[in-house]
Amino acid sequence: MSSKKSPDIPRKNKKRLSRRGFIRGVGGSALGTAVLEEAAYAMPQAANGRFVGPGAVSITLTVNGKAKPLSLEPRVTLLDAIRDQLDLTGAKAACDRGTCGTCTVLMNGKAVYACSVLAIDAQGKNIQTIESVPANDPVVTAMARHDGTQCGFCAPGMVLAAKSFLARNPHPNEAQIASCLAGNLCRCGTYVPIRKAILEASQNMKGGRNA
Repeated sequence: MSSKKSPDIPRKNKKRLSRRGFIRGVGGSALGTAVLEEAAYAMPQAANGRFVGPGAVSITLTVNGKAKPLSLEPRVTLLDAIRDQLDLTGAKAACDRGTCGTCTVLMNGKAVYACSVLAIDAQGKNIQTIESVPANDPVVTAMARHDGTQCGFCAPGMVLAAKSFLARNPHPNEAQIASCLAGNLCRCGTYVPIRKAILEASQNMKGGRNA
């Protein structure tokens, strides 16, 4: 019995999708979806072709003893308000995470990170920046005498943190001073002279050991 070959049946030329191509396609689609979702989340909803969202509100801050009327969006931090609106640039913008202390200001006498406080929430409070501290302040003069500033970037925050601390504890020891400055980082690493300066300042201030 003779066998006959089946005639060749023409097949349509279909594009094959490889495993690698499939993974790339799925990955690209997922990434594109994530990007679009993130953009949609970040972008305010549109109404009649106009973006809507919280607009500027009128607030009044008491800074260095003076009332300062401002118009700001509710999301603006105290740091951005005093730097960008009031041109008080002694408080530095650095980590923006409340970890380095360069933005330290005093609020009702307490040291706070200005980058972590909304300007709208600082209304009704007495805010003091480094610009209000005189050159002959005991902490300032002691810092200069002990060469505790070096680059000076952390100095405003250090001075205000020290003043807040000494107001609560006018008779500190070096260990207590080190603890009070734990939230203020010095990029030059001059912690030893800074601590010595604050210890000396405590002795020279009214109510200190040598007063």
